[in-house]
Amino acid sequence: MNQTYSLSTGNIGMLISMPHNGQKIPNCIADTMTSSAKHIADTDWYMDRLYDFAQAMGIYVLSPKYSRYVIDLNRNPSGEALYAGANNTELCPTTAFDLSPLYIEGKKPSNQEISKRIAHYWQPYHQALADTLATLKQKHGKVVLLDAHSILSLVPRFFSGKLPDLNFGTADDSSCSPKLLEKIQQLNFTPYSSVYNERFKGGYITRAYGDPVNDIHAIQLELSQHTYMDEPTNNYNEQKAEQIKRQLKNLVKCLVNFAEDK
Repeated sequence: MNQTYSLSTGNIGMLISMPHNGQKIPNCIADTMTSSAKHIADTDWYMDRLYDFAQAMGIYVLSPKYSRYVIDLNRNPSGEALYAGANNTELCPTTAFDLSPLYIEGKKPSNQEISKRIAHYWQPYHQALADTLATLKQKHGKVVLLDAHSILSLVPRFFSGKLPDLNFGTADDSSCSPKLLEKIQQLNFTPYSSVYNERFKGGYITRAYGDPVNDIHAIQLELSQHTYMDEPTNNYNEQKAEQIKRQLKNLVKCLVNFAEDK
């Protein structure tokens, strides 16, 4: 097992990726960062708790051990912006979502340092992701990849107003079968709001690995953190979480049924 990620195996053709769930920062990097950066405020908190039912369903689960502040696993290693013309965070972010600096002045990562992080953190995660999808495709013939995320409901840097509760992205309908998206849209998420391919259309992982022509179907879910946390703190709210988990279970069952429907 690689030291930078964890992978739990299953027995069906579905994988959940949680690329922003990690919280570690190596000391050598932390020493170059601001004190506020070390709070890792922009973590996709508690993804493992929200989807803790997945392993018992036979689903593979992949998550990193290191923070997105070290390197963003849902960005193109070339540095290409995710959303052209919009406000973006970099492959190795230099500012937090609230625009506060992550690095001490003069200590931002150099191109050489970024290359080192790609090799040590980014590449192993994506190799595991690619290898797992290939294995599942060979075993089952059809694969569903859910890229699981969460974010504060209010982040003016990226969107105005309050974010909807469930934000699905399929790279403008190119990363999965229209039949799968139709099945998801038929689910009743009441009392939560849901949107499709709006502010969050799917990041690098959804776009790079979704290949519906070859029966690999990828979808991203960006979940508003107010559905399970006491915003603006990062406190986990058990009552809220149990309610949204019921919806997440229904969603995942829908994805599993699609994966197993040959």
